[in-house]
Amino acid sequence: MTEGLISAGEVRFFSGSSNPQLAGKIAAQLGVPLDNTHITRFSNDNLYIQLDSSVRYRRVYIVQSLSQPVNDHLMELLMMIDIARGAAASEVHAIIPYYSFGRSDKKDAPRISITARLVADLLKTAGATHVMSMMFHSPQVHGFFGLPTDPLSSRMVFKDYLEKLDLNGSIIVAPDMGQAKSAARFARALNLPVAAGNKERVSDTEVIISGLVGNQVKGHKRALIYDDEIATGGSILELSRVLVAEGIEDIRVVCTHGVFSRGGLERLAAVAEISEIITTDTVHIPPEKMHPKLTVLSVAPVFADAIHHNINRESLSDLFVFGE
Repeated sequence: MTEGLISAGEVRFFSGSSNPQLAGKIAAQLGVPLDNTHITRFSNDNLYIQLDSSVRYRRVYIVQSLSQPVNDHLMELLMMIDIARGAAASEVHAIIPYYSFGRSDKKDAPRISITARLVADLLKTAGATHVMSMMFHSPQVHGFFGLPTDPLSSRMVFKDYLEKLDLNGSIIVAPDMGQAKSAARFARALNLPVAAGNKERVSDTEVIISGLVGNQVKGHKRALIYDDEIATGGSILELSRVLVAEGIEDIRVVCTHGVFSRGGLERLAAVAEISEIITTDTVHIPPEKMHPKLTVLSVAPVFADAIHHNINRESLSDLFVFGE
């Protein structure tokens, strides 16, 4: 996607411990080295981090997904940003492929934290001058950041992959109304009809989908379930049950962030009608956790393209979640 490489002397590219595989792919796309980061712990369990290359008066890019263990990875990121700021970096870009705290985006119970906003404030306080992420849980998360923030979309990656498949008789289905707009944009890109589940969340792991809103599902044999994130898979399992009851015979699950906690991947793969689970590498999935039904697409070209546009002071609108 990128047109020409950037000067390695202008930037420093680092990775925390959450997803060095993706960081390496992004750096390779840009034609710059992935500089070493020394991460260890003191005897009292405090983190010790050192960036192994000089960052003075350079643009610094730090790649870190906020995946499990989430709090450790957040602390790593804040420390690396603070280190770069203190070492006189001209710019500090926090590249956060998976912003897990985005799920804490509202005050829907007494005496709780809107943690998505709190973490955004911490990133600014640590010294980040710019944030780049992918597919926030909800649009309002973008507004929590008090510094320039680019919410990128994985839509083009999925579109390029799915266009090569037979999608005749398919309908795109969002698990809930919160994802309906994003699913509608994706459906337009593939020229497919769209529907959404009427979901009620009972707990972190239990949901009820009482029906479907939008285009008629009956008459379709295939469905593409489109979501931003899958953890335990409870919503997808419940939606799959509803779709099968409506006559759907084949289901492909598409999600940007494949967290797959507490056996979520295995539970989804066990559903006979689910033929494929498609995700991206915003969250690293180790080889021992891979499954024959799982397809992982890389978003490294999207981040590399966005960084290239950013360096050249070009518009990123086509890469945003709300871009067409």
